[in-house]
Amino acid sequence: MVLKLYGSPISTCTKRVALVLHEKQVPFEFHAIDFSKGALHRKSLYSRSLLFTPCHLPCPGIDQWLQDDDGFILYESRAVCQYIAAKYPDQGTKGLLPTELKAAALFQQASSVEMSNFDDNAAKLVFEKLFKPHFGLTFDQATYDRLLATLTAKLDAYDNILGKQKYLAGDELTLADLYHLPYGSLLPAAGTNVLETKPNVNRWFTELSSRPAWLAVKDGIKGTA
Repeated sequence: MVLKLYGSPISTCTKRVALVLHEKQVPFEFHAIDFSKGALHRKSLYSRSLLFTPCHLPCPGIDQWLQDDDGFILYESRAVCQYIAAKYPDQGTKGLLPTELKAAALFQQASSVEMSNFDDNAAKLVFEKLFKPHFGLTFDQATYDRLLATLTAKLDAYDNILGKQKYLAGDELTLADLYHLPYGSLLPAAGTNVLETKPNVNRWFTELSSRPAWLAVKDGIKGTA
């Protein structure tokens, strides 16, 4: 049996997981889900995939999950990525999840920076510009401008870090770098070239964006098994 990835082929979180599966060269089946079909359809899918909260109710708001070949199920994209990297440490791209004490601490630090400083702003900015119109909601220019100003300031700190080392956790690629790709790649479509305005960030993100694993999933996900 092989791993099974459930999610939307265009979901940012699902792409994050598929990216790591490609980096680790792990065969997987992809089961595309159309979340536009509504809550009852989602509940049926969750039930068939055995995805429950501790109180045995389908998990709300989950748009992707991984089912291992022994039936183990895990959701939340970053947790899934770490599970994959830990399960296949010597396969595909190595070192994505450092285990040496100090390197592991620096990885966790970089991961926290990504979630709290980059994703928290980039995801909201993309939602404001791209997703709101898709869902029939009204774009708010003031909110967009505030998020962009905050993201720009955060990226100044990124540029300083990346001026001293190749990647966010040091000179070796980790999951913390890869986590940025799904939303970072949507920023131009959301109306900003902010990544290009920071020279060290631009060098780093250009390299990440050219990785074969990202090229395999950026326009949509297909299984490899």
